[in-house]
Amino acid sequence: MAKKEVKRDANGFRKFGMRDCLAYAAGDLGCNMSFALKGTMALFWTQVMGMSAWYSLMLIVVQVWDAINDPIIGSMVDADRHTYKRNKFLQYIWFGSIGLIVGGACCFIPLPQAPVWAKFIIFIAGYVIWDAFYTVANVPYGSLLSLISKEPADRASLSAWRSIGGMVGNMLPMVILPFLIFNEDESLNGIMVFVTAFIMGILGFICFHFMIKNTEIRVEQDVKLNDDQPKFNVIEAMKNFCKNRPAVGATLAAMGMFIGMQGATTAVNVTFQIYFQNAKISGLVSMFAMIPIVVFTPLARKMVTKYGKKELSFVGSVCYVIGALVLLLAPLGIVPVSQGNTGLDLIVYILGQLICSLGMGIYSTVSWAMMGDAIDYNEWKTGKREEGVVYSLHSFFRKLAQGVGPAVAVAIMGTMGYVNNAIDPKTGAEFIDVTKIAWENALQIRGLVGVLYLVAGIFLFVGLGLIYNLDKKTLAQMNEELDARNAQAE
Repeated sequence: MAKKEVKRDANGFRKFGMRDCLAYAAGDLGCNMSFALKGTMALFWTQVMGMSAWYSLMLIVVQVWDAINDPIIGSMVDADRHTYKRNKFLQYIWFGSIGLIVGGACCFIPLPQAPVWAKFIIFIAGYVIWDAFYTVANVPYGSLLSLISKEPADRASLSAWRSIGGMVGNMLPMVILPFLIFNEDESLNGIMVFVTAFIMGILGFICFHFMIKNTEIRVEQDVKLNDDQPKFNVIEAMKNFCKNRPAVGATLAAMGMFIGMQGATTAVNVTFQIYFQNAKISGLVSMFAMIPIVVFTPLARKMVTKYGKKELSFVGSVCYVIGALVLLLAPLGIVPVSQGNTGLDLIVYILGQLICSLGMGIYSTVSWAMMGDAIDYNEWKTGKREEGVVYSLHSFFRKLAQGVGPAVAVAIMGTMGYVNNAIDPKTGAEFIDVTKIAWENALQIRGLVGVLYLVAGIFLFVGLGLIYNLDKKTLAQMNEELDARNAQAE
């Protein structure tokens, strides 16, 4: 059988199509095989490793590493002027994917009987190893979107499919890990989480290499230095980021998203443990809430073409705020404290999750395309393409929200009776005894979930509605002027 001929565009590149979308989706699936595990770290380190009193402090320590790690690696990628066989971004992704095979598992080394100082070292060393390799893979991956295609509709498709890849990558640990952490045989919990993290690292490696093999770069930039080209200046690049309204707005929105999704993760799991009294279904409920994202994703390309990315994402932020208000206010008229929670409360909780998910689905399917446009905006205003720094700073603030969110949540929950370490008589290790949490405190933790989601909604509303300024008309003007400028340079 003759090999099927590959269709080419006017520039000789393979025509954009489903192969590009699936490859880009596989990249975020690979990222989230590792990244989504971070949302489970709070449960692992408080309920398996017995570090509830120290967890917030440990997170603050590693955020200092985040502050250094992301911008350095982003600027390193931008400053790299070597010519690689395929593309420098793909080369960095290849290297990072190797380290992520074990990187995620390093954060879940199960030694609950180790002394506190040893647990500190295990946590910080494991996080540093994971974060370094994750950043090496993720920063170039995010920057790739602006190089695969410059067409707004193509970027919308890539962003939507990235959301699908990320969602699937989130679902696996979201559904599987609660069953492992809340296993009846507590002695196996830590070991099972460690093994699962290692398996997810292998799956992530496979996904990354599928993406590398099937990615076509259509907007390649010249990376060779010449006498007229100034050397890369990281300080200037960071200043440019702060002046880049689309990048700042999209980053603020992403921070809100992760405060809601990751900051509330611990509170959600504890809510299902002691409020709804069924910890194992927390992942299933969260997976069910993803339905609106799945439904909306196929519509993203047409909706973006018709309405625009900023306009569409702003509607999503409004939906998210409404869903958060449902989560926050529902128990007030449904749950008499003296009678405990009711089935109706769980139904309304799921309804609020679905509304939030609809808003998140609308936003997330275009969020990465918005960052691709923000990278172009930087070139439009400054004359320089600085994909690595723009995306690495965006990634840094996303990870900052993902780290600070759980730390703040655990600290607040500590005032609600969550931090009450008991001693396991079999192993002598500390653990959190959730049975000691009073019903009144359980209701408070249930309310904290709604508060965190509402804070996230406000971040989304402000970032997308008030700061991000690339509406459909401005985006068209920017692309037209960039095309003219590039044509003149040729």
